[in-house]
Amino acid sequence: MKTVVTAAVLLLMAAGAFAVSIRSFQEKGFLFNNAYLYASEQERSAMDKKPYYRQSAVVFFLAGLTLLLCAAEVVSGSRRIFYSELAVAAAAVIYAVISSIRIRTKKKSEQRKWK
Repeated sequence: MKTVVTAAVLLLMAAGAFAVSIRSFQEKGFLFNNAYLYASEQERSAMDKKPYYRQSAVVFFLAGLTLLLCAAEVVSGSRRIFYSELAVAAAAVIYAVISSIRIRTKKKSEQRKWK
């Protein structure tokens, strides 16, 4: 019973992550990104939100995939799935860091063009 409840909660969380990912790929809904959340109102209105929506969409997709793999591990009892979970979670972190650097670099190069 405990396994079923745990798997159901993980699947529900995965579905939520996938839903946020789909909405972010469509560039609709709230933008779950630190660059946007910490920006002032003026910065938000002038911000090109497209790369931030894409970054959030990919990260939420990878988080949903991680949660889906966690549910599969709970249901199957196989410890081998754990390594797949780690790989996907590591990919999400690496992608988030690299894409943040690329967004920042592109933003700085565009600012230099206008000066």
